[in-house]
Amino acid sequence: MSDEEVAWQRLSPRLIPVHLSWLVAPVVTGAGTLIGTGGKVNLQALITLVSFTIAFAIVAGVNLMRFLTTGYRITDQRLELRSGLLFRSRRSIPLDRIRSADITARPLYRVFGLASVSIGAAAHGGSANRKLSLDGVPRAQAAELRQDLLNRRAALLADPGTAAGFDESAPIAELQRSWLRYAPLTIWGVGGLFAVLGISYRTLHEMQIDPLKLGIVHDLVHAFTSVPLWLGILALLLAVAALGTLGAVGLYIEGWSGFRLEREDGGILRVRRGLLIHRSVSIEERRLRGIELVEPMLLRWGGGARLHAIASGLGSAEENRTRGALMPPAPRAEVLRVAADVLGEQESPTGLAPLRPHPRAALRRRINRGLMVTALATALFAVPAIWLPGGWRTGFLTTAGITAAVLLPAVSLLAMDAYRTLGHGMSGGYLIARSGTFAHRTVALRREGVIGLTVSRSFFQRRAGLLTLTATTAAGSGGYHVRDLATEEGLAFAEEAVPGLLTPFLERHN
Repeated sequence: MSDEEVAWQRLSPRLIPVHLSWLVAPVVTGAGTLIGTGGKVNLQALITLVSFTIAFAIVAGVNLMRFLTTGYRITDQRLELRSGLLFRSRRSIPLDRIRSADITARPLYRVFGLASVSIGAAAHGGSANRKLSLDGVPRAQAAELRQDLLNRRAALLADPGTAAGFDESAPIAELQRSWLRYAPLTIWGVGGLFAVLGISYRTLHEMQIDPLKLGIVHDLVHAFTSVPLWLGILALLLAVAALGTLGAVGLYIEGWSGFRLEREDGGILRVRRGLLIHRSVSIEERRLRGIELVEPMLLRWGGGARLHAIASGLGSAEENRTRGALMPPAPRAEVLRVAADVLGEQESPTGLAPLRPHPRAALRRRINRGLMVTALATALFAVPAIWLPGGWRTGFLTTAGITAAVLLPAVSLLAMDAYRTLGHGMSGGYLIARSGTFAHRTVALRREGVIGLTVSRSFFQRRAGLLTLTATTAAGSGGYHVRDLATEEGLAFAEEAVPGLLTPFLERHN
C-alpha cells in the first residue's frame, strides 16, 4: 500500500471536555474570591479575574483548534503528523530512526481514558532532538500504537530479535511497601511545602487579599506570638517537619505507585510508574552508556539510594533527569542489584573495585570553601555592628560569634566527608567517578561510550597542582567530572581510561 492510500487518523473526541476544563479554573477562582471578600470585589481584583478568564479561554480555544486540525498516520516507512488551520504544519519521523515511545496519562486524561504518546527520534546528526507528540489517544490504543511503532522500527532495522513485546513474568524490580520508609529522607516534602505556601501567598496578594487576615492564619499567628519565642520556634519546626514528611510521602506515592522496571524483547528497558500521572518510559539498552548512583545525605544515613540511567535518546539534560530514573529511593543493596542487572553485569561496577583516593590538596580546597562560607555568614552580622549603637552592637556581635561557632565545626565535617567521598578508578570496561557533599554521586560510565576528555584547571587548582577531568559522552548530562586529581595522576588516568585519546597532547618525561 502506498503512503497516499494510508488513511489519516484523528485524536479522540474525548479531548473536547478535557480542553473545556480550562474554563473551570477562572470560575473556581472567581467564586473563591467572592467568598474570601464577602462579595466585595475591588477594581484591581476584577481586572485580575477578567484577565485570568480571557487567558484561560484563549488556551482552551487554541487547544480545541489543535484537536480539530490534528491528524496522524503510520505508513510503511514513517510516522506523519499534520496540524494547524491558518498555518499548516506537517511533520514526519522515519520509523527506523525512532528511539523511544513513551506514554503519559495525566489525572484528567485518566478520567476520560486518554493518554499522550511521545515519540523521540534521532536527527540526521545523531542527536535526539526530534520529537512528535500524539496528545489525546485512547489508553488502549496508545499501548497498541507504541508496540506497533517499535515493531515496525525493528522490522526496518532487520533485527529479528528486536520486536517489541511485553514480558510480564520477570520484572527487574517492583515497588515494595517497605520502601516507603525512605520517602521522608528526601527534601522534596519540605521544598514542596514552601513552594505551595509561596504560590498561595502570591496569588492571594495579587487579588488584594491579605493572607494574615484569614481566620485560620490569624489564629495560628496569634498562637505563635502568645507563647515564648523558643517554644514557638520549636513548634514551628516540628510543624514544618511533620507537614514536610506528609508531603514527601505523598510525592513518593504519587510518583512511584505501580513502579515496575522490566526488560522487554528487543533489549528495551521499560519503566512504568505513577498514581495520578501514569508514566511509561522506554530506554534502549544498546544506548545505555552507564548508570549514576545518587545518595543524598539523609537517604544515605538511612541506607538508601536512587538510580539513574546514563543513556542517549532521552532528550535534553532536564528530560534525562526525569526520564532516566530507574529506581525510586530504595535500599542501597537493592539499587546495586538492579544496576548490575541493567548493565548486564554480575555485580554493579560502582561496588566492585576500591576507588583511588585524591591528594590532600583536594581536602584543603574543600576546607577553604567552608571557611569562606563561614566568614561571609559571620560578616553579615559582624559588619553592621560597626555602625550600630551599644545594645544592638552587642546583640549582632553575639549572633556573629554564635554563627561562627556553629558553622566552623559543621563545614569542617562536611569538608572531610566531601574529601572522603572523592574517588576514581576503573572496573572492567567502566570508568568510575565519585564526588559530592550533600549528595554523593557515583558514576559508572562505559569507556567505549566516552567520546572526549577535557582537562580543566582553575587558578586555584593550578596553584594546588590539581586538575578536573571531564569525560564527555553523548548521553545523560553530556559530561561527567573527576574532580581535583593530581596533575600527573589525572593525565595518566585519562590515558588509562581511554588509551590514545590524549596521546597527541601528552609529553613524556624520562
